[in-house]
Amino acid sequence: MKRRVFSNQLLGLSLGAGLLSGVASAQAQAGFVEGKDYIRLSQPLPLPATGKIEVLEFFWYGCPHCNSFEPLLEAWAKKLPDDVAFRRIPVAFREETFVPHQKIFYALEAMGLVSTMHRKVFYAIHVERAKLDKLPEIAAFMGKNGVDAAKFSDAYNSFGVNTKATQARKLAEAYRIDGVPAMGVQGRYWTSGTVARSPERSLAVVDALIALSRKKS
Repeated sequence: MKRRVFSNQLLGLSLGAGLLSGVASAQAQAGFVEGKDYIRLSQPLPLPATGKIEVLEFFWYGCPHCNSFEPLLEAWAKKLPDDVAFRRIPVAFREETFVPHQKIFYALEAMGLVSTMHRKVFYAIHVERAKLDKLPEIAAFMGKNGVDAAKFSDAYNSFGVNTKATQARKLAEAYRIDGVPAMGVQGRYWTSGTVARSPERSLAVVDALIALSRKKS
């Protein structure tokens, strides 16, 4: 799902801003090239003080490409080394639909239910054609799947969930994410199936960027 189509003009502007500074390093990492297979941010972003390499997936529950990508991503994430911290970031390109879906994710996260409910939310939206964009419908869906609907509603409306949703929007903007699914690495790089030319290749690019980040640490 793209907020607007990636274009040659956009990539040209990125290259013109000096995004080719790491081409030699990238070519050493499995032949992937900056500005072609991934984008380097002009200003690195602050990172959590975990000492680990941060990898982010930017997604939206309503995105069919994110739904298709999820099984591949899940299998890949299970094999990440211990020095990599992976987390999902729900995007909000606009208020309607996006923000409720952000809050679904963060409410599930607050309740420790992402591992059991994340794929079920995708299934409900893309197979059962549920919108899940209003709390009564969302709470009813959660109840049908064994989640305490009242506790979920409290989490959904909580200050903590609203704060995380706002922070997620700002992080996606800082990474300049323009479509999903997309992957951010170490506050410095991002790629996607569009940029890398396939979902599978995007994960190979992320693996190379993890290795590159490890060398720089």
